[in-house]
Amino acid sequence: MTSYTGSCHCGAIRSSVSGTIGPVIECNCSMCSPKGSLLWFVPRSEFRLETPEKDVSTYKFNKHVIEHKFCANCGIGPYALGRDPKGNEMAAINVRCLEGVDLQALQRMPFDGRSR
Repeated sequence: MTSYTGSCHCGAIRSSVSGTIGPVIECNCSMCSPKGSLLWFVPRSEFRLETPEKDVSTYKFNKHVIEHKFCANCGIGPYALGRDPKGNEMAAINVRCLEGVDLQALQRMPFDGRSR
């Protein structure tokens, strides 16, 4: 298992995550598409926020079940928190915000979030 560190653009939000990056989700919803997010879903226990929670802003939309986390300073959203269909706590990591990831080597899986 590999550990990755990541941050928003200005570095105010820092995090780490452990796991093996498999296929990433390329969602076309009204939130992910304009941001260009490439999402890697991991169990919440594998994600660690290194920044005080008070320094992270939250945005919820649509069904209000996913907490989209972002930096109020630079606007970048490095991760989101929610639950999978089985009720497990998950973190959706925007791999574009991780250090040392070869984005061209990742397998991308399109997801039609726009229709949901």
